[in-house]
Amino acid sequence: MTATRTDPDRPILVLVYQRAGLPWVFEAAERAGIDLVLVPRPDEEVRADRLPPAVVELLPLEPDRDPAGALAALRARHAARPFQGITTLYDPMVPFVAEAAELLGLPGIGRDTARGAQDKRLMRERLAAAGLNVPGFVRIEGPDPEPGLAAAARLAFPVVVKPAHGFSSLGVTRADSPAALREAVAGVRRVCAEKLADPAAALVVEEYLDGPEFAVESLAYGGGVRVLSVGYKGEPVGPYFEESVYRAPDTLPEEVRAAVVREVTAAHAALGVTDGPAHTELRLRGGRTPYLLELGARIGGSGASHYVASHVSGTDLAAEALRIAVGAAPESDGPTGLAAPVGAAANYIVPCGGHGTVTAVHGLDEVRADPRVDHVVQMLFPGDEVRPYPDFTGYPAFVLSRHDGPEEAADFHALLARTIRVEYAAAGPGEPEEPGEHGEPEEHR
Repeated sequence: MTATRTDPDRPILVLVYQRAGLPWVFEAAERAGIDLVLVPRPDEEVRADRLPPAVVELLPLEPDRDPAGALAALRARHAARPFQGITTLYDPMVPFVAEAAELLGLPGIGRDTARGAQDKRLMRERLAAAGLNVPGFVRIEGPDPEPGLAAAARLAFPVVVKPAHGFSSLGVTRADSPAALREAVAGVRRVCAEKLADPAAALVVEEYLDGPEFAVESLAYGGGVRVLSVGYKGEPVGPYFEESVYRAPDTLPEEVRAAVVREVTAAHAALGVTDGPAHTELRLRGGRTPYLLELGARIGGSGASHYVASHVSGTDLAAEALRIAVGAAPESDGPTGLAAPVGAAANYIVPCGGHGTVTAVHGLDEVRADPRVDHVVQMLFPGDEVRPYPDFTGYPAFVLSRHDGPEEAADFHALLARTIRVEYAAAGPGEPEEPGEHGEPEEHR
């Protein structure tokens, strides 16, 4: 399906697997003067009469199931009607997008860089080779996990098991003993067989990092790295790691914040991420020393991280990232290093708080009326099935808000924790808990 383009001189960008109901990247494309060709997610119906902003064409492909066919279709589309770039905010698609960009001669980070920023095995090895802070880790791969289990049993416990190609909280599990490790590996592989169609999925086992968690939003161009925001993500201890809060700017001591910025900047160089956005998650071991959990070569949170970073830094992260993706220079001008904060913003990631069939999500109407709230994006609805962890069904909702400072944001999140509640009907004896088909997220403000 193709819409009428009002300006044939506007650059065209292929956007792969972005949820149509999450507004930020589509609105950013309009601000940047870029037309989008949307490759919709297979589990989401995008109506031709309700295209998101800036979308001029739908290109139905399934690069996760048929990457060769998707590459051929993109090559044919580019030959017939050239486009200037291709990008994604969906972490599993980062390597595919990099490969497509290389094959078509478009701007991109390159396949090797994309693999290192998406495969947690390679990421750990490359960060360690660069001398960065890395916990002890072991690969488990191939159909026989025993050699990896034997090596992992020699790590300092507790440890965390995660899929090498996982995303969000899928399969991430803490194990406190070698016996619990064996059980966790079997459980994570079961989840990967169901969700990733990979019964022998490669895993990473790494030593558990104590301390608070932070997220860093950055924008690289020509090798220079601008850190737009550092935000607090809570201090989850497991056994599973459901996200809940994200508040920026941070309230860290200056020397700790500087160490975070140095580590993240060095990680860009170690992984080769020289152009485009990155979403980095890390822990402060002992409350002071940064250890990266991962660096994703994309905007985080399906675009929600743009909201936080832009309100904290004053830089239009999504618009700048799209400009870089079509080969243009960013319009904002700023030095490398950490941008001085100009505001405070937050994302309350409503926790599932249980599993089963959703019967109600209480409190969202009250939250929508709060003047501090700009967006309530609901993603789980009555009738949806939420699987128990270590599976990952998705989050019920995002609540994005602006504040006078991080302390006010913390108080607001405490209020939301008391206000919003997901209600479930427990599955009956013998009833399966299969994940449901989730409709288009609804953005309410």
